[in-house]
Amino acid sequence: MRRGQDEIRIDNLEVYARHGVFPEEKKAGQTFYVNLVLYTNTRRAGRQDELSLSTDYGAVCHLVTKWMQEHTYDLIETVAENVAEQILFRYPLVHAVDVEIRKPQAPIGLPFESVSVKIHRGWHRVYIALGSNMGDRKKYLQAGVDAMKKRDDIRLKAVSSWRQTVPYGGVEQEDFLNGVMEVQTLLTPTELLDYLHEVEQGADRKREIHWGPRTLDLDILLYDDLVMESEELIIPHVDMQNRDFVLAPMEEIAGWVRHPILGLTMGQLYAQLTSSRGKGKGK
Repeated sequence: MRRGQDEIRIDNLEVYARHGVFPEEKKAGQTFYVNLVLYTNTRRAGRQDELSLSTDYGAVCHLVTKWMQEHTYDLIETVAENVAEQILFRYPLVHAVDVEIRKPQAPIGLPFESVSVKIHRGWHRVYIALGSNMGDRKKYLQAGVDAMKKRDDIRLKAVSSWRQTVPYGGVEQEDFLNGVMEVQTLLTPTELLDYLHEVEQGADRKREIHWGPRTLDLDILLYDDLVMESEELIIPHVDMQNRDFVLAPMEEIAGWVRHPILGLTMGQLYAQLTSSRGKGKGK
């Protein structure tokens, strides 16, 4: 069990459906078995004996059965992904889910008991910085916020107030308008980054000068407690602890959130920055 979460388990839900690479699998169909673990909090429901405070596992079973029977996929990997998404979209008390799709009648041609795919999917808490210093800055920033509302796999949770700041990085340009938003998402960090780049391109963002002027800048600051580094993406965002245009809005909407490397909260980092550098630098 994942720490701090209760579980609702559904074992061996039997579903007759039509999934498979071969045409005969889609035509005749076969029996699948579905195992689910719903990660949630059952405390209030258990204390008050009230179904509305929990997740109706009967309804979940009917949802999964209906979805699997109304859709057809080549791969049970795709079945698992879609089942996980449907549960997470429909049941707000479920933070994460394990989905296992077993296929005991898979056309392998050798003796076997079953093949299966098992995945874990869940909502991730992410903080994203927004900045603009070209054209209608408020319009561009609002477009960045609105873009988070256009996908089922992203939920907008909070947006800071906008702050005008001087440019960061030594490039002479107009002042920025900056802020931070909190979202929940089912996207991986790289999938989210790709989407943010799409949103920037929709705002005519040009990546011509490092730290140069831009219509819309969207940067992933924190992704849960993840620490990662790749050629395309570093989390937590590099140098965020030295930027008041990041820490001020973070302190406003998430002052209690702790930096996964430095071990200090956003409120503590902002207080430390302002006491050591006065106003700090802007962007």
